[in-house]
Amino acid sequence: MFLSHLECTACGLRHEWTRLQNLCAACQKPLFPTYDLAAVGRVLTREALATREKSLWRYREVLPLPANVDPITLGEGGTPLLPARKFGEQLSMRDLWVKDESQNPTQSFKARGMAVAVSMAKYLGARKLAVPSAGNAGGALAAYAARAGLEAHIFMPRDTPRANIVECRKLGAHVNLIDGLITDCGAEIAGRKVAEGWFDISTLKEPYRVEGKKTLGYELAEQFDWHLPDVIIYPTGGGTGLIGMWKAFDEMEALGWIGSKRPRMFSVQATGCAPIVRAFEAGEKTAAELPDAHTCASGLRVPKAVGDFLMLNILRQSNGGAIAVDDEAMIRVTGEVGATEGLFVAPESAACFAALKSLRSADKIESGARVVIFNTGSGIKYLDCYE
Repeated sequence: MFLSHLECTACGLRHEWTRLQNLCAACQKPLFPTYDLAAVGRVLTREALATREKSLWRYREVLPLPANVDPITLGEGGTPLLPARKFGEQLSMRDLWVKDESQNPTQSFKARGMAVAVSMAKYLGARKLAVPSAGNAGGALAAYAARAGLEAHIFMPRDTPRANIVECRKLGAHVNLIDGLITDCGAEIAGRKVAEGWFDISTLKEPYRVEGKKTLGYELAEQFDWHLPDVIIYPTGGGTGLIGMWKAFDEMEALGWIGSKRPRMFSVQATGCAPIVRAFEAGEKTAAELPDAHTCASGLRVPKAVGDFLMLNILRQSNGGAIAVDDEAMIRVTGEVGATEGLFVAPESAACFAALKSLRSADKIESGARVVIFNTGSGIKYLDCYE
């Protein structure tokens, strides 16, 4: 095992990884696992990966679970990277790709984070896990907690897509529907977790969901023969995937697997809930909480993200940007992507295709750029949006 310690992303304070941790004890900001990458590099090479299983656990040396502990797994990771030629042709683009995360267990990218987080939570002694969720994170926690033999307590806005609510219940979770937003669900957990004995596994409020998500970056590099794309367009609610990929890029550079060149990172949000877009455009370092957040893309309905400062820093470092898309465009483009590429993408991902159209029209992305859009989930779980 090569995990060294946990380090605060804001103040740098070190924390022990050997017990359950949430946010930094000093400043209440997210913690990142830190590895002895020099030691990793002595035992793991890019070439060795070719012989390993097609799952995110192929990168075991840069994941936190001890080597002698079996992970809680449902076969997550190893998702396809698909060319989107027909959609790309409409925009005079010849190098457009889709990383299709809908092929994960529970049909979304949330499986990656929960597989690692639940594995570590069980190893460190947690018995009851709690999460606020607008949909797919709840389903993923329910599945992996069931697999691990742990209790799952999921708090969801009452208007969460029905498919997600049914999924959580049928996977044995305790589902609590709240009149409000995901932030209200998080507040309910915060007020009850000590008395109830819950470990809070909220986005970036524990250190290991980001580790599962960072494997998106490792897979992308490996699938492109260790050359990163020019542009990544990513739907952003809590932003763990975007943040995790950036962490992966830094780790791979330290391992000597890639160079210093980074993709331009674009965050896509909904016009009814775009705190990161507003903060980016205003030049702010953090994003103010957005009142009355609304969008049919439930995964984007996050009015305040604990990792906002990390996202904004990445967008600026990479010379990327942030763009908002309205719900009508998401629904329309879902059909366009389906008819051209055979993919029934989630509204969050359709927003990325719509954003690409706008970015191309504004000449912010060149026609020859290699661009990757992440389909973070399956449209089948959002049937309410298409009625």
